[in-house]
Amino acid sequence: MMTSEEILKVVNQGLESLPYDRKPTSLYDPIRYVLSLGGKRIRPVLMLLGYNLFKENPEDILMTALGLETYHNYTLLHDDLMDNADVRRGCPTVHKKWDANTAILSGDSMLVLAYQRVAQCDAKFLPQALSLFTETALEIGEGQQFDMDFETRNDVTEDEYIEMIRLKTSVLLACALKMGALLAGASSQDADLLYQFGEKIGLAFQLQDDLLDVYGNPKVFGKAIGGDITSNKKTYMLINAVNRANETQRAELMRWIEAKNFDRAEKVAAVTRLYDEIGIRQLCEEKINFYFEQGKQLLEKVSVPAERKEELRKYTNAMMHREK
Repeated sequence: MMTSEEILKVVNQGLESLPYDRKPTSLYDPIRYVLSLGGKRIRPVLMLLGYNLFKENPEDILMTALGLETYHNYTLLHDDLMDNADVRRGCPTVHKKWDANTAILSGDSMLVLAYQRVAQCDAKFLPQALSLFTETALEIGEGQQFDMDFETRNDVTEDEYIEMIRLKTSVLLACALKMGALLAGASSQDADLLYQFGEKIGLAFQLQDDLLDVYGNPKVFGKAIGGDITSNKKTYMLINAVNRANETQRAELMRWIEAKNFDRAEKVAAVTRLYDEIGIRQLCEEKINFYFEQGKQLLEKVSVPAERKEELRKYTNAMMHREK
């Protein structure tokens, strides 16, 4: 069996060696650029780990895994354009380095390339693989739209938020694991258990992202703390703070949410203090642990020996123990 470090190396080498020999280069250069910016490559690594539970030589399905990574980065490219973000992984975003029209068109082509790459699997698994990928891609679009809809609402419930992050984040991790299992010829029961495992880990992972945005160490987290607070993003933290606050706390929270002009550091400090008073950090940590434990129980049920699951268990543990 391969370690996750060995798998990551294979993934990065695979991405570097993808050919872009079509014309015009002005269409394909931004795609090559986006895929060269690095990242954790969580989705292709999970797919290859999922495959490796049942079969050796996960490199055999590398191109399909690279298709999933291409798709993920396509969503980031368009997200950056929609958010008007200047920087991604410390480098200029595509619409900044080129322009918005290039970002739209290169993103569109990236989606097509993702399908082309995913489809390069064993023909007998192709209908299942494409069906799973297509359903996942539709769900991710739905999650993104819910996220946008939430921007103009102050009555988003916790359940609505969990469903949004399930669609926007979890289903792609779940898809990666299930597709790896399917391509290895695993039983549909095991493939479904891995899908559910990926869903739970994805929920825990996104909730941890919400937590780290408030309580993380910017040096380790890789971005400035308090971005969600500054932009009034409807996170698990904010939704629960609004719902659980007493009258005085809620009034102060709403003042900050509605403020048009404010000092960034002052707002972040004030809202964080309110979260502390209301007990939001502990609440979020409990929810993260709840989903993570559910995930671990689902992985237990997958019918391969425990030692074969060890690498996947170690990898998901490391995902969840990012420094705060």
